[in-house]
Amino acid sequence: MTHWRAAIEKHHAKVAAHADAFVARRSAGRKHPVHDFLFTYYSFAPAKLKQWGPALGTAIDIGPGDLETYPWLATERFVIAEGLLSLDEVRLTSQMRGTARWIATLCRSILDRPPRFRCHGLHEWAMVYRQSADAIRHNEYPLRMQPDELARFVESQALCCTHYDAFRFFTSEARPLNSLQPTLDQRADLEQGACLHANMDLYKWSAKLWPWIGSDLIADAFLLALEGRDLDMRASPYDLRALGYEPIPIETPQGRARYEDEQRALAEKARPLREELLAAANLVAR
Repeated sequence: MTHWRAAIEKHHAKVAAHADAFVARRSAGRKHPVHDFLFTYYSFAPAKLKQWGPALGTAIDIGPGDLETYPWLATERFVIAEGLLSLDEVRLTSQMRGTARWIATLCRSILDRPPRFRCHGLHEWAMVYRQSADAIRHNEYPLRMQPDELARFVESQALCCTHYDAFRFFTSEARPLNSLQPTLDQRADLEQGACLHANMDLYKWSAKLWPWIGSDLIADAFLLALEGRDLDMRASPYDLRALGYEPIPIETPQGRARYEDEQRALAEKARPLREELLAAANLVAR
């Protein structure tokens, strides 16, 4: 691979500003209710996100001074032979191969399952349903409805969340309202390609296979997750207009239709990434 230096610049342009902004906020003790999620819930370190590396089976030509310019390429996970640098497959553990097999199974299951586009982003509403003001996660920002009005709206809707990690944050009062009761063991049986969180999780699963799948897929999955998080919070009950986020009013038929349109567009972007992750996971698992 002779164009890898250009790949580093492209990767940096995709992710560095977001990673650096999070680090700056953390250092200053500030929080962002939308973007911090990409670095707290998804726990891939900002420094790792910024480091471009080749995928398993790809070799790059290393020239004089490259390891000083890009010091992370000098770490023990790489080997150099005849001027070519590549990941050291000897360090690929059976545990990582097992993780890759599980991720491949999940990707295949989601790709084979029909998407369901009727959740309308209600998971964020279920996370504050009948919760005290002090317990609400982003309570430094106002809700767009009074608590009783919000509760009546949630109760008027058909909750149908299929994503365990979203469902587990429902309030205890909201969980019985969901038509499904997802468990951790049911991931591969329930997750489906319309789900906003399942599509954002492409970043999580890509990061779990680092460094073996390379950085290009991780960066693309990160940007998709960022787009998904934006949609997630615009459709949430929080009023984030002070931060420049115009709400998608899913409490109205028009708002629900708009949410579904954006959800469909995101799912279309996610499918080829999931196919790419499936292929990469199969390569790591073999």
